[in-house]
Amino acid sequence: MSHGESWKVGKVHLPFRVALQISWRSIQVRFGRAMITAAGTCLGIAFLVTVWTSIALQRGLATEPDEAVAMRQSWLVIMSLLVSAVGISNSMFMAVTERYKEIGTMKCLGAVDRFVVELFLIESGMLGGVGAVIGGVVGFLIVVLFSIAKKQWSAVVGMDWAYMGSYFVLAILIGIGISVLAALLPATRAAKLPPAAALRSDV
Repeated sequence: MSHGESWKVGKVHLPFRVALQISWRSIQVRFGRAMITAAGTCLGIAFLVTVWTSIALQRGLATEPDEAVAMRQSWLVIMSLLVSAVGISNSMFMAVTERYKEIGTMKCLGAVDRFVVELFLIESGMLGGVGAVIGGVVGFLIVVLFSIAKKQWSAVVGMDWAYMGSYFVLAILIGIGISVLAALLPATRAAKLPPAAALRSDV
């Protein structure tokens, strides 16, 4: 086809840039719900980073965390991330329900299922990234400020910054990954929604 559009069996394949723009506008329009979704990631990653920052402080003091404490902390981190994933998935299911008519309209205009999935995964990834960065900064500052309040200056100054930096980046990637995986099921459900049924919805 001309004009740079690719058609297949009456369907239009829109570029990734368009999906990105639509997802960003959706976040702006539904800012309140978007912040609730991001908050789930923020809390989970904040807790994760507090644990890793504590370990980095101990490594700076050339001490190793107690094995029992480390196992308990790891378990709490895993549970907090699972709770965050459930919360994000629930928020995305609600977003799908609220946007039945919007999804149906897009599909009637020729949007393929893959494009609908992309919209929700991009939106969730954006919110996960923002929540992970905020949560990482908050978790790090909480531990550092608490150490300063206890006058543990040597621990802060001698922190293993290489360890902390690498795990901070890892925490952000984990936040984005959890958000995208949690949105996968609702996104797939949205893509398989029959256009006629979506347009008849009163939600």
